[in-house]
Amino acid sequence: MEQKAVQPHICAIVMAFNEAGSLESVVREIDFVLNEMQHLYELIIVNDGSLDETGAIADRLSKELSRVGVVHHEINQGLGGAYRTGFAQARGEFVTFFPADGQFPASIIKQFTPLMDNADMVLGYLPNRDSSLLAKSLSRAERILYTLMFGSFPKFQGVIMFRRRLFDELALKSAGRGWTVLMELIIRASRGNYRLISVPIEMRPRISGRSKVNNLPTIWSNLKQVIALRRYL
Repeated sequence: MEQKAVQPHICAIVMAFNEAGSLESVVREIDFVLNEMQHLYELIIVNDGSLDETGAIADRLSKELSRVGVVHHEINQGLGGAYRTGFAQARGEFVTFFPADGQFPASIIKQFTPLMDNADMVLGYLPNRDSSLLAKSLSRAERILYTLMFGSFPKFQGVIMFRRRLFDELALKSAGRGWTVLMELIIRASRGNYRLISVPIEMRPRISGRSKVNNLPTIWSNLKQVIALRRYL
């Protein structure tokens, strides 16, 4: 991806795997909000080996929107791969990640950015998540497990914003497909001399398609990666 000389203030990473039905709407919404905020910004789409038209849509958007860039994974690398690519590509002072399914409104960026004046990392969480009893039970069990394995863990569900320098200062070791690389970043920051705050955010239904994370194979894979993470934290 072509590098620009001036450092952006905000970098938004949109992670997409087979999200042809929602990617354009999500990218245009985020681009509109960032442009409205009048900060210098970059918006990077990470196409994680999609098998549908996601890649073609991403390429078209990068031509139509001047601040949008694209990175394509030849094969699917999972959330972990998408996060690591985002870390490597982002140049903005503040970095945030959004899934391409449209569940999190771009207005969260407006909510988080002022809070960064007094924080190194802002974590969103869902105060009144409307989900099934099974999903709520799994979420509660997950938090109990994290507490047992890592001690206190900040409230976090969905969207994060952090200072780009944290990625340079915290040596991350996670290499799996799941979100443990982001979990490691949060844990290392919470244990270091960094300022973390958690704030409630909004969540809405997916624009199209079905969740790729709420299934037993993904849950089992993530559990194994969390256990591996515990070995060096």
